[in-house]
Amino acid sequence: MKKFCKRFNNSILFFIKSLMYLGTYFILFSLMGIENRQVRVLSRTSVIMTVMYIMALLFFTNIYGGFDVGRRHRRTVLQGMELSVLFSSFFTYIVFIIMNVNEANGLKIRLWSAGYFLGALVISGLFTGIMVWAGACFINWVMPPVKALIITNNQSDGERVETTIRAFRHRFSETEVARYDHDGIHEKIKNSGMVFFYDVPQGDRAELVNYCYKHMIPVSLNPDISDIVEMTAEERMMGDMPFLFHYSEKMTFEERVVKRLSDLILSALILVITSPLFLIAAVMIKAEDGGKVFFKQKRATIRGNVFEIIKFRTMKENVENVSAVKDDDRITRAGRFLRKYRIDELPQLINIIKGEMSLVGPRPEMLENISEYEREMPEFRFRLRMKAGLTGLAQVMGRYNTSSRDKLILDLMYIERFSILMDVKILFQTFLVLFNADDSTEGF
Repeated sequence: MKKFCKRFNNSILFFIKSLMYLGTYFILFSLMGIENRQVRVLSRTSVIMTVMYIMALLFFTNIYGGFDVGRRHRRTVLQGMELSVLFSSFFTYIVFIIMNVNEANGLKIRLWSAGYFLGALVISGLFTGIMVWAGACFINWVMPPVKALIITNNQSDGERVETTIRAFRHRFSETEVARYDHDGIHEKIKNSGMVFFYDVPQGDRAELVNYCYKHMIPVSLNPDISDIVEMTAEERMMGDMPFLFHYSEKMTFEERVVKRLSDLILSALILVITSPLFLIAAVMIKAEDGGKVFFKQKRATIRGNVFEIIKFRTMKENVENVSAVKDDDRITRAGRFLRKYRIDELPQLINIIKGEMSLVGPRPEMLENISEYEREMPEFRFRLRMKAGLTGLAQVMGRYNTSSRDKLILDLMYIERFSILMDVKILFQTFLVLFNADDSTEGF
């Protein structure tokens, strides 16, 4: 039975996922249909709402990674699916409200069946949780954990990768760290279920990857600059010879216009919506020590241009101006709360409106850190090819203690893969960061 299920595990997971989608659809439309006959029968309203729900669900499941149980933490998958269902239901409900603005209803906007809609959200959330749990249990049953081998350049990096991998206990039964030049490295590879490469010299890594490929052993590569170039390259044929073409192009004029207009409109809208949080934050900061509400600091953005970033003050006044660390005693009680939920970042919306920052982009770095980072990683200067952002790929995919090297790689991946659609994706994924407090999404 287990062998049969393993053979068709993708089909079974697809069935569980389809059942979840159909279930949430049925829950929403059944409850909304109690007071609205046009929703539960075949009608123009029900058809348009159905199309809206399907389109929104496809869009948001793509944004949040879909029903990717087994490859990401169950919590991360659940949060992504919950948000997908929430947003899809919300936009479908908005369509329903708009369609009910007609002469028969007095041409007024009303929250029709709001109680049933909220009930549908709660039940859909519970049902989604059950289906994610079922999918995770199934994949853990048919795919028992394997041994992971971490091949790296030094022991400290290997131990850090090992700590990350151990969080995926459902996938890896044990872990081992080895240097790439270890005498018995090939034998260790053959005895592993998956091999992770982290900061291994290109030539040595290529040889070991080829060995893994020869013996059909799965590999996972931590990318470097050359990998990013390959990932973003375009396949082309020169006569009968295949090549990968990469162009380090800047944004087009149209992309710059759309990005700037989006920054202005969305920043102004978010400022209006979050204005109560500005008042709450100011009261919290003043009540604790009576000091300044805002904190300004010089940061670097595109082409190395310097500007003053605006944040809510989260540290004691007149303390050393260096990057904060976890459990930093310079951070005030109010500051810990503001940092935890990213409220301290909200005043940067003013920087965005002024054109000094964008909503999405590499985080602006402190001037004091730039020289140090460039000495360790000359590639760090490549981050300055794009305007700094309030959020970015390194923020939604990284964690509090993600290394500077990995954050740099994530920033460069964003710069090379830039598109307006990717910006939209990152903005929606930022909701997951808020749910996870100090840590962001984790994925295998």
